Parts: sequence; C-alpha cells; structure tokens
Amino acid sequence: MRFVFFIHSAVSDWNHGNAHFVRGLMTALARRGHTVDSWEPRGAWSVENLLADHGVGPIVDFARAFPEIAVHSYDGEGAGLEDEVAAAVAGADVVIVHEWNTPRVANTVAAVARRQGSVVLFHDTHHRPWSDPDAIARFDLAAFDGVLAFGDVLRDIYRERFGVERAWTFHEAADVERFRPLNREKTQDVAWIGNWGDGERTEELRAFWLDSARAMPELRFVAHGVRYPAEALAELADAGVEFRGWAPSLRVPEVFAASRVTLHVPRRAYVQALRGIPTIRVFEALACGIPLVSAPWLDAERLFRPGDYASVETPREMREQLLRFACDDDARLEQAARGLETILARHTCGHRADELLSIVAALQSAGASASPVRVSGDAHLADAERRASTDGVSVDAHPASPAAVTSTNGVSAEAHPSDGVAASASSERMPVDDAHPTITADALASANALASAGASSSTETVGVSASPATTAASASTESTSAAEAACA
Repeated sequence: MRFVFFIHSAVSDWNHGNAHFVRGLMTALARRGHTVDSWEPRGAWSVENLLADHGVGPIVDFARAFPEIAVHSYDGEGAGLEDEVAAAVAGADVVIVHEWNTPRVANTVAAVARRQGSVVLFHDTHHRPWSDPDAIARFDLAAFDGVLAFGDVLRDIYRERFGVERAWTFHEAADVERFRPLNREKTQDVAWIGNWGDGERTEELRAFWLDSARAMPELRFVAHGVRYPAEALAELADAGVEFRGWAPSLRVPEVFAASRVTLHVPRRAYVQALRGIPTIRVFEALACGIPLVSAPWLDAERLFRPGDYASVETPREMREQLLRFACDDDARLEQAARGLETILARHTCGHRADELLSIVAALQSAGASASPVRVSGDAHLADAERRASTDGVSVDAHPASPAAVTSTNGVSAEAHPSDGVAASASSERMPVDDAHPTITADALASANALASAGASSSTETVGVSASPATTAASASTESTSAAEAACA
C-alpha cells in the first residue's frame, strides 16, 4: 500500500518529540513493503528553529539515518494548497494527518483524499482535546475515517466530546532501530532529556529533579533540552546540573548509554486528567536499556509490568532510587533488562505498524471512504480488545525472558528481531524534496551522497548496539566518578 503522512516535520525533531515516533512508524511500514511519503509545510516552526540554532547538519543526519522516508514540502498558506494536496495524495491508499497541522491543511487533505477513495485518519499525540478543545473543534473530524489517539482517555474524549465514534487508542512506541542499548563508558550519573515545560510541571521539576541534584552533589547530573528560559538555566546551575543544550534524537541513545540512570517527570496534564499516557520518553529510555525512575504517574492502561521502571511518590523516594541505581551495578542492569524486555515484547514501532495495518484493513473491508457512517460504540470496544491482543503477550507474562533479551539486544539495526520483519537497508536513497526552501542544495547533495553508503551510514549515525551482558562485562572498566564517594 501507499501511505502518505502530513506532519509538522520529519526532518526536524527540534522541540518536536512527535517526530521520533512518526519516523519510526514510517520506517516500520516501509520495512513491511509499503511505500511511504511524508509531507511537511515549508517554513515549519521546528525546522526554522533547528536551522537557526544548528544549521543543516542534523537534517543531513536525518537523511542518512532514514533512507526509507521520502520527504516533500508544500506551501501551507498558498492559494494552490488544494492542487498541491491532490498531487500529494494521488494514488494513496492511506493518508494520515497529524494534529500538528493547521485546520486549513488538515481539512483540505481530508476532503481531497476521501474524494479519491483513500482511507484518511487523524492522528493525535497531544493533550489539546482536553486542554484546548476549541482548537480541536476547528478540525472537520467528520471528514476523517477515524481518529488515532495516543491513550484511552484521549480516545474517549474524541468519542464523547467530539462525537467521533470511530476512534482507536494508538500509543506511541520506541523506534528500536535507533533507540537501543549501546556499550559506552559511564561518564555521568543522572541524565535528564526534556524541556522546561511552559509551566506545566515546573514545581515538579524543582522538587523531584533539581532538589535531588542539590541533595546529592556527589552525583553528576546532566540535562539536554531546548527553550529553557534564563531563570531556569540559573536554577539548573544553582542545583549543580550541567546543561548541554539540545540533543538530536539520533544522539539520545549515546546520552543514555553514558549515564547510569534517568528520570521522568510527567507534565501535570498526564498526571491529573490524561492518566495512562506515558509520552515518548518512557518508551525510548527503556528501549535504550537505562533504568528509569518516574515521579508520580498512573499506568492506568497497564502498558508496563510492575518493576519495568521505578515509580516513586515523593522527592525523597526519588533521591533514594537515583542513588541506588547510580551505586548498584547489579540493580541497574536488572532494571534495564526488565524494562527493555517489555519494550521489545509490546512497544516497538513495528508493533504499532501492525496495529495500524489491522485498523486500515478493517476500514477498507467496511468501505470506510465510501460511506461517512460511523461504527458503533460496541465495535469500538471490540476493537480495543483486538488492539490489546495484537501484541501477542499479556501485561504480566511476556514470552521473552531476560536471557532472551540479553541474546537479542546486540542485533544490528538491519535485522532487529522486535520489528517482526527482517529489515534490510534500501539500496536507493529517497531524497529530501529539493522544493524545501530552507534546506540548501548543498545540504541535499550531502545528504544524498552520504546516504548512498547504505546501512553503514545509518549505523555510524546511531552507534553500535551492545547487550546487557556486554555492558555488565565492561562495568569494571567504567570511569571513576564522584558517585563512588556517595556510594561508599
């Protein structure tokens, strides 16, 4: 089948975590023999900020690492939008429109794609249906064949508040070809990757993260992110946290591999109202084989087993758990293997690609685009049960043992067992569209030339994987850190 995605950006993940999952999903679909095209608006906010801060280098890295994705651009503000969309979706079997598009673009795509018989789905990975429902109301949701929402509670909001009966829970997941354990020397203790949060979790960050750093100056705390105001940077410095700026998603596994533990502080919306949505960082951290300690968050959908990550209720418990993983190699490796086991069994982009294909098959069988009639709520419940069983494992009994995880963890990106399909690097580079005015011709030429090296260039970008067993064997060679004083 031919899949066409309309997203904010594929080439840039600057303050754009949605790109991580969508890139992985598109790759997984391509690995299964489908054609994938990604369309993004010219002058996309994330791209403009990326270019201003870091130049074209990260875009070249993207082109090398994702040869399966053909990226094109369009003028989202121009008078010819409908014609551009018609050309983009011509011959498409499935069109997916992410919620980070303007209503004008999303509504135009839905109308044009449905006229030509494509299955059209609206994909939401944000809390706006709860936090800003008026913004979602501007989308013509009735023009879509259904909504993919990244949590049960968000799916229910679409059904109950917006009258969308054909809605599915479609969680994010880890792109395990890129996010995987690496064998690296431990040079830091606690890594934080994330943004300050626009006031959505400021007090929680202070209590669980910065106060932990102040209380344990013997540990080395590092932070990566963007959009930290001057006062936030001052607070990090005062707490002894080393701020290192933006980390491209392709470099995140390196950061985790050099660290002993990471922490998760969810935004307030996902604690109070949208329980059960972990956001992408949890999947990615566990996929990279690093212990994760989470501030209060309820896994209402039982996506994980008890013990896949450490859950704490108080700042004091956070400090205790961070110190435990910084000091205890055995505890660290055991926790990392358990979390990784669940990711490989249930939460890879390959799993989500299979879920999406099942949804599309059901819609095509029902003739979705030929009729605006929605399915019943009972059908939704049946679909939720189907979705829960597609992973082939229960929450409490995964077929993979820790030993199996250890043996498969070192498999290369070209044939990762968790993807369900033997992955092979494309022999041809699908170029980044030269119509994108913010990407220079030199960058495009470099991207295509570098990507022509094939799988080796992708491996060079993300590093070499290593099993927990290899990591354990190398533990004795880890560099001496100040943590040893705290652990004595």
